Amino acid sequence: MNNLFGPDKRRQENGEHWLTVSDLMAGLMMVFLFIAIVFMMITQKENTKIKDVAVAYQENQLAIYEALVKEFSKDLDKWGATIDKETLAFNFQSPDVLFANNETRLSSAYKTILKDFFPRYINVLAPFRDSLDEIRIEGHTSSGGLRGSSEAQAYFYNMQLSQGRTRSVLEYGYSLMPTESDWIKANIAAVGFSSSRLIMREGVEDPNMSRRVSFRAITNADIQIKRILEAHR
Repeated sequence: MNNLFGPDKRRQENGEHWLTVSDLMAGLMMVFLFIAIVFMMITQKENTKIKDVAVAYQENQLAIYEALVKEFSKDLDKWGATIDKETLAFNFQSPDVLFANNETRLSSAYKTILKDFFPRYINVLAPFRDSLDEIRIEGHTSSGGLRGSSEAQAYFYNMQLSQGRTRSVLEYGYSLMPTESDWIKANIAAVGFSSSRLIMREGVEDPNMSRRVSFRAITNADIQIKRILEAHR
């Protein structure tokens, strides 16, 4: 302690040096300052890691989007499809081609499209598998239901319809790639959203655009950030 604070010439007893209150407080302040600096360094390190993940996420997101566009740009118009840059959703937006009205069974035209699309889609995403959390097949409907049904009845009817349709899509895609069956089971989910995510045009529902099936690649950036935060708890 003498080396830290220096000898105290003001109070001596039996040859021993005693710290004054002011010296003690100064020493404690130095200790707390050291702790604060260490804490700030740890926090800065965590923030740097999170920033690195965010940058990598953006770069990976762009790379996936560009890979999808490069592979499918010539097919989008004939399939009635779009690719959303922000969500990485590959949207099939020609409902009359996909399923018959109120049906979950794939139309022959949609089977033809999926036979071409699905293996190519899985292969395009293969280099990005380490950064993917899952691929989600999402079914969406308009808000309309059966004649005479209430709003709630229409919603839950469409929930069943959208879930049945995505299951049919996944089942058919699964049959096309038997060598990838284990990976597909572990990483592709079929989800029905009913009419919860309508497409609106100037505040009015567009029922045709709302009825769609989307393949969405979801990256695992949020999982990586959560691991960083949990590691320092």
